[in-house]
Amino acid sequence: MSDSFFDADEKACIDAYLADGYVAFDLAPTLLGGLRRRLFEAARALISLPDDVTEPVFFDQIHQWVPVPELNRVRLGLIQALNRDPSVRPLLYRMAKQPLAWIVGNELAMQRSLNLSIQFPGDASSLLPLHADVWSGNSPYEVVFWLPLVDCYATKSMYVLPKPQTDAVLAEFERYAALSAEAFFRAIEKDLVWMDVPMGRGLIFWHGLIHGNRINGEADTRWSMNTRFKGLLSPYGTKELGESFLPITLRPATRFGYAYREPSVRGGGDS
Repeated sequence: MSDSFFDADEKACIDAYLADGYVAFDLAPTLLGGLRRRLFEAARALISLPDDVTEPVFFDQIHQWVPVPELNRVRLGLIQALNRDPSVRPLLYRMAKQPLAWIVGNELAMQRSLNLSIQFPGDASSLLPLHADVWSGNSPYEVVFWLPLVDCYATKSMYVLPKPQTDAVLAEFERYAALSAEAFFRAIEKDLVWMDVPMGRGLIFWHGLIHGNRINGEADTRWSMNTRFKGLLSPYGTKELGESFLPITLRPATRFGYAYREPSVRGGGDS
């Protein structure tokens, strides 16, 4: 395939994604700020917060006002608020529109239900052991838009095993298949890359990469969203169109193609 069809910025993004299986990019501050405001306002309806708590303090220090046993209730309440708001899914798409077009295409299906992760410092209840989403029935044609809502670094972030190292592990997976999740982590730990993604940056990664998180050992809470996108016409796994994904950028040529039916000729006898 000739690179002459891509401009310089597009090619740089594509090359980085092909090399590692992930790429980071800048977000529009107004879009990110609008999403954080929605969450802050929704949280005030779920949590008893002091009147003088500012939005930045709330996101970093929510663990001061919400005990761990209440975390899931709050998280689910915020997820419901996000999914009730019809402006949020288009907002998320606009944040990642350009790199999605370069990596996936401009005719997309988007995850139907939005998700939110909140990981308190020292809390072991929100762990996601290392895994690859394609092992659970997701299509290998999907990507994940990982959106930090705060600065994410070190154990306040997530780790990935880059594409070459993931390929190497999968090529000799019998070495790891019988290991516990912790032993598997220790066996590949030296090759893992912890994502350093400050607020204002986003990440797109292939969910065939081995990835996960650990206990947040930093002083502040981690907030992040992950939303899956895929090419509308590429193969689906067990998460099907209509059930888990909805089309968002169906182009006119595809609309006509879907609607087209070969004309039929009936009869043919003398009248």
